[in-house]
Amino acid sequence: MFERPKEDKELGIHKAWIGAFVLIVAIIVGLVAFRAYQKGPARGSAQAASAADLANANPVKDLKIERATMQKDNLGATAIWMVTLVNKSEKLTYSSITYHTEYIAADNHLILENNGTISATIGPNGENSSEIRDVAYPSGVAWYKFRITGAKAKVE
Repeated sequence: MFERPKEDKELGIHKAWIGAFVLIVAIIVGLVAFRAYQKGPARGSAQAASAADLANANPVKDLKIERATMQKDNLGATAIWMVTLVNKSEKLTYSSITYHTEYIAADNHLILENNGTISATIGPNGENSSEIRDVAYPSGVAWYKFRITGAKAKVE
């Protein structure tokens, strides 16, 4: 009459199994969260974004020539360029900027061309003015061109 029914003993065993199961699930969830915390959630995506930015780097498009004027030095022997560049990129820094100059006669034939490197570094949305001693100024020049041909990109 005052004995416990068998069902209570079985129910206690089931409660123990359920408690053990919940404990195991909690441990697994804790380990997964710890590993995710160790790895750093933004680190992998930031590196992927940096790689994508570098892959899409276009210094010819990003580096705009704000101003480029050419003068002769005091002796009239060397072409000196005063160049102001603006980096239109929001994320990329450019360095070792390569350029190409052309000196053209009145009849539009090319007299002389030269390639060189500007050693400046221009950060995102930055500006730089450089004086470039280019080549011995050729005779017969009617007009001239200056253009950017490339640069090394780095994500900031």
